[in-house]
Amino acid sequence: MNTPHPSLTDALAQADLLYARHELEPVIAAMGARIDAALGGERAVFLTVMNGALIFAGQLALAIRTDLEFDYVHATRYRGETTGSELHWLRAPAVPLADRVVLLVDDILDEGHTLKEVREDCYKRGAKKVLIASLCTKRHDRLVDGIASDFNGVELPDRFVFGYGMDYYEQGRNLPAIYALKDGNGE
Repeated sequence: MNTPHPSLTDALAQADLLYARHELEPVIAAMGARIDAALGGERAVFLTVMNGALIFAGQLALAIRTDLEFDYVHATRYRGETTGSELHWLRAPAVPLADRVVLLVDDILDEGHTLKEVREDCYKRGAKKVLIASLCTKRHDRLVDGIASDFNGVELPDRFVFGYGMDYYEQGRNLPAIYALKDGNGE
């Protein structure tokens, strides 16, 4: 039997504001400039990891001046929960990746299992280079070997975070800020 999760209102009452929208916008703009420099004018495939990266990806895309080709993937380990399990693919990229630079865009680099598998899939599809852009990275020692963001916006404490694309039991993705629960576990 599924236990009902606390409401978003209750979660916000138990959360700390980490980054407001006005703090994130200049960070994302600076990331766009760094990505432009790294691409050196080469048209890349901008591959958004859904659903979490949607809000960040839209802002980041507008901050990049280099022409991009857009696609998305939908792969998840969480499926509405707060702890991950086996990767579940809902949609693979449709754009050909062979001999292309791929900019893999995600909301958060936590432990890195999902991003690592998606990046490996891009290489299996023939990508010549995969760059990872994440809005945020959690500070902890559980990151899987061989994964890191090439472009990261902000660092977060090792707590349950939501807002700005990240969800609290499929709620709150559209909050214009990043919050962290005080107790850290999301339950």
